[in-house]
Amino acid sequence: MSAPKDGLFAQRGFTLFWLGRIGSASANQMLAVAIGWQVWSMTGSAYALGFVGLLQFLPRLILMPVAGNLADRLDRKRLIMASQLIQAVGLGILAITSATGTITLPIIYVLMLVTGTGRTFETPTTQAFVPLLVPNRLLPRAVAMNASAHQVSTIVAPAVAGFIYVAGPEVVYSVATALITLASLLLVPVRPVRAQTFGQRGRNPVDTFMEGLRFIRHHRPVLGALSLDMMAVLLGGATALLPIIASEVLHTGAWGLGLLRSAPAVGALVMSVWLAGHPMEGRVGPRLFGSVAIFGVATIVFGLSTHLWLSIGALAILGAADMVSMVFRGAYIQLATPDDMRGRVGAVNSLFIGASNQLGEFESGVTAAWFGAVPAIVLGGVGTLVVVVLWMRWFPELARLDRLPDGEVRMG
Repeated sequence: MSAPKDGLFAQRGFTLFWLGRIGSASANQMLAVAIGWQVWSMTGSAYALGFVGLLQFLPRLILMPVAGNLADRLDRKRLIMASQLIQAVGLGILAITSATGTITLPIIYVLMLVTGTGRTFETPTTQAFVPLLVPNRLLPRAVAMNASAHQVSTIVAPAVAGFIYVAGPEVVYSVATALITLASLLLVPVRPVRAQTFGQRGRNPVDTFMEGLRFIRHHRPVLGALSLDMMAVLLGGATALLPIIASEVLHTGAWGLGLLRSAPAVGALVMSVWLAGHPMEGRVGPRLFGSVAIFGVATIVFGLSTHLWLSIGALAILGAADMVSMVFRGAYIQLATPDDMRGRVGAVNSLFIGASNQLGEFESGVTAAWFGAVPAIVLGGVGTLVVVVLWMRWFPELARLDRLPDGEVRMG
């Protein structure tokens, strides 16, 4: 098979995949708004909000070795479709139980495990699928545009979810179910421009997952970037506390929560579009550390803000800074990893992302219960700045890195 020679969206398979990514990410963003407001309304508990994040992370922690192994052994397109349909089932049950008034906190927790399981298999497989859809020369831009799909959905979907929540959480869940089902169907006609290289069958998934860990350990710029991003978002991430900030500090409703959840994506989308047209070609290490420092400062500003639009502005800057780290990490890993290991390395990457996002939500919920939401957010921002200083010292090769690799790098 030969790929079209024009621009990124001349690759028909990538275009359909990108549209599907918008649908899938929109479903997840709508779920986050509805479940956060519903749980806060039911319990008024920061612990309960944090526990939602923990339950979505547990499947990644337990099943990620299997997910990464399957992404290298099975057809990646079919695996993505199956994982999205698992999430559709969980969202559909949330819609039905909310509509019938039978939903309870234990039901929500179980369904968070179900949707989290679906995302556990979807995330590394999606990352490993992108290089099959475009030529190598377009891969950095494809990674940036793939990230932009998430940001487009994060701008629109939370705001829509916040507004339609007034009709009931079941309406939000129903729309999310339809979106992720559509995302799966859009993959049906997708044809990769290159054949997938399958990993060896019949091996212990934990052993093969450990190969991905060893690969990352031998590439210190990758290890440094992954751990830097994980620690920064683990400490500085405040998304689990947005329902509390919206309700108790900014004195707004579900619509305000939707705007707050959309704000980071506005900045991230602008940055991802810029990076798609202007790939990082020099001083990528210093730019990475600078962006994470800005992330920490923006987190502190958000934590101290008592005005809705200042909070939205701080979150937009936070999102733009985080996008630089996301694109660097995604492009470096895909360019440095052999195709038959991309699923396993992507699984490790996904585990780092899950630890920073879902586990970070649990950490935020616990610290907010101990100290209050505002001190928890400010302390997280300060912690991020401390991490930047430490990582520059511990990973000097990352701090000095000038360019991304231009081809596959194998372990020596």
